[in-house]
Amino acid sequence: METHLSAREAAELLGVKLPTLYAYVSRGQLVSAPGPGRARRYLRADVEALLRGRGRKRPEPAGALAAGPLRWGEPVLDSAITEVTPAGHRYRGQDAVALAEAGARFEDVAELLWTGSLPEQPVAWERLADPPALEGLDDPGAPPLARLALLVPALALRDPARYSSAPLALLPRARALIRAMAEGLGASPDPQLSLAEALARGLCARRAGPAAKAIDLALVIWADHELNVSSFAARVAASAGADLYSCFSAGLAALSGPLHGGACDQIEALCEEIRRPERAEEVLNERARRGEPPPGFDHPLYPAGDPRSPPLLRAAREFAPRAPRLRVVEALVAAQRSRGHEPTVDVGFVGLCAALRLPPGLAPGLIAIGRAAGWVAHVAEQYEAGFLIRPRARYRTPLQ
Repeated sequence: METHLSAREAAELLGVKLPTLYAYVSRGQLVSAPGPGRARRYLRADVEALLRGRGRKRPEPAGALAAGPLRWGEPVLDSAITEVTPAGHRYRGQDAVALAEAGARFEDVAELLWTGSLPEQPVAWERLADPPALEGLDDPGAPPLARLALLVPALALRDPARYSSAPLALLPRARALIRAMAEGLGASPDPQLSLAEALARGLCARRAGPAAKAIDLALVIWADHELNVSSFAARVAASAGADLYSCFSAGLAALSGPLHGGACDQIEALCEEIRRPERAEEVLNERARRGEPPPGFDHPLYPAGDPRSPPLLRAAREFAPRAPRLRVVEALVAAQRSRGHEPTVDVGFVGLCAALRLPPGLAPGLIAIGRAAGWVAHVAEQYEAGFLIRPRARYRTPLQ
């Protein structure tokens, strides 16, 4: 008997259609592995275990019920903000990638996440008149997330009304806070500029107009992704009644991890190791020999490929098709696709940052700016829900 099944064989064994099979994968109930070409394979034992589990009638202990959902499983919270499906993610029912490719401004999409409606006219966010000057914020060698982690609590200390969670107070504070974070990364303080324009003016050495368009596209794509690690961290803090600044600090701490926002740093390090497009195969083969899978490929929620990556890579090619670092990223993507692996949004974003000639290491900071829109939405939704997020643990006896 074959130990692995094709997608169609797995679906037939389970008695479901292919979209349902892919939904099992996106929820972490089933794991797929690369097969021949771009096909995916499924371990027969896993499929049979899932089949047996679906027929279980007896209720499981509380610990068992608590453990599964927190590992790429079923949603643990009801939310009306973002829906993630194998085909992509939707903000309040609107296709996020389509919004980005249609030229939606980041500020407008943030308002959609916060209020449920796209503004009829472009909105302008006020900036803080006198953001604090902190030692380390102007150090170009400081990691961007560390700079933001220093800036956010400093801003909190200057806001005596920060403990108000009322929507009328929360959203103006959020707009000013995100703008201040962008300036902390080097965005222009010109209040007449949109956020993307301010970032392009401050960070890009040339073609600020087209650069702003590309940055808007990236920020919109990054704006939210359901209960990702940083949004969940911010939401847990909000459930305890923490103020918006503290929720942002929780989100930044989670985003700094190498399995979240730090993934871009790993991809940039891999591209630096490759150095030239013609070395991509050589480096990947050597990594395979050492048992080191390259970062940035095969997102668990998107078995057919992460739909957020292609528009970022297209924008990169449109902006600077011959950028040396972009050519390395494209060679990496081509080599991995020949092995049946699809790039995640992190790879696409690294390619865009390369085309914009942004300094290596800046990507996680820009991700924080985009993802902050989602943090605000989740914080506001949790404030309204009014309960404490408190998962259960399944106790195990310590090893002696």
